[in-house]
Amino acid sequence: MGNNYLFNSLFVLLASVLVFMMQMGFACCESGFSRAKNACNIWLKNFCDFCVGAFVYYLIGFGIMYGDDFHGLFGTTGFINPLAQNLSVWKGLGGSLSPQIYLLFQTMFCATAATIISGAVAERFKFSSYLIVSTIMSGIIYPVIGHWVWGGGWLSSLGFSDFAGSGAVHMVGGFAALAGAFMVGPRIGKYINGKSQVIPGHNIPMAMLGGFILWVGWYGFNPGSELAFDEVTLYTTITTTFAGSTGGLSALFFTWIRYKKPDPTLALNGALGALVAVCTGVAEISLLGATAIGIISGIMLPLSVEFVDKVLHIDDPAGAISLHGTNGILGVIEGGLLSTSKGLFYGFGIHHLLLQLLGVISIGAFVLLSTFLMFYILKRTVGIRVSNDEEIDGLDKHEHAMLAYVM
Repeated sequence: MGNNYLFNSLFVLLASVLVFMMQMGFACCESGFSRAKNACNIWLKNFCDFCVGAFVYYLIGFGIMYGDDFHGLFGTTGFINPLAQNLSVWKGLGGSLSPQIYLLFQTMFCATAATIISGAVAERFKFSSYLIVSTIMSGIIYPVIGHWVWGGGWLSSLGFSDFAGSGAVHMVGGFAALAGAFMVGPRIGKYINGKSQVIPGHNIPMAMLGGFILWVGWYGFNPGSELAFDEVTLYTTITTTFAGSTGGLSALFFTWIRYKKPDPTLALNGALGALVAVCTGVAEISLLGATAIGIISGIMLPLSVEFVDKVLHIDDPAGAISLHGTNGILGVIEGGLLSTSKGLFYGFGIHHLLLQLLGVISIGAFVLLSTFLMFYILKRTVGIRVSNDEEIDGLDKHEHAMLAYVM
């Protein structure tokens, strides 16, 4: 084992820890944007997303994602104990990275995709049913898309690119969140006579802290996707920063003009939306391209939140559908437009842009169909929504027999 092996492994281990911290960031954001009576429930769901995801991904998901390819659709080897399997992915590492650390890093991505759903269905989704959702997302739905994009599946073989997962991670979570929020229905009192009502979050500073933690985690998410410590890794730290900062500023000033007041929650989500969008092209865009992605995402985020809430009448307390779904789509397309090696704006590839659009359509269609089916079956069998009395009193009291804040 050379120095590169050890150094790369240490770097990706650090990146994995940073991505793991994003679970804390999600929990802070979702809890802060929701009411105090559901805080324990939200934190426990995010905790269990990782616990369930890590176990199920190890047993099933990794094999589906990186096992021997079956007609470009999914992997067929590496189940139960992937580290003991002679998988092609280990050979592809070429001795440059520890297989254990590679598995750990991929596990963090899986847990991130699954936990996006929790914010959109907060305050009314049954905890027991949510554990089933987390299991299916981690074991089947995310790994199938991961195989298409990163595991040698049909999309990657055509030339579709997604460096750090605007499509493979964030679109998957955002579209699943859309299906879940639609199927479970809005919170009691959210829509009266067809008009959206504001249900304030109980702790905006906690939500803002969660946003800061998520941004820190992105320095593991994007640079770590290089799976080595090199010049590309260093470059992605700057494009990530440019996109996030311009996204936050863009959302701040856009909403300031539109709503007459600077909104901290929309500024925060504007920055996070830009960080989602930059994932696809983060290693191949210029700093100007990263800035453009940030500005576009910062404007689109509040518009998308407004559309989902007031036009579609889908209740999403954390804005997860817009943050991850809408900006995931934007990121995949913008990666095709702005890539300095294949982007349309640089005199290259309409073909590549069409491939990116194909990726958006295929990922979106698969995730929506599979998650709608999942939520429908759960709704017709074990149920997905708590009773009206439980929702009014709070999930903490009825599902966990405790309160987050004792006066």
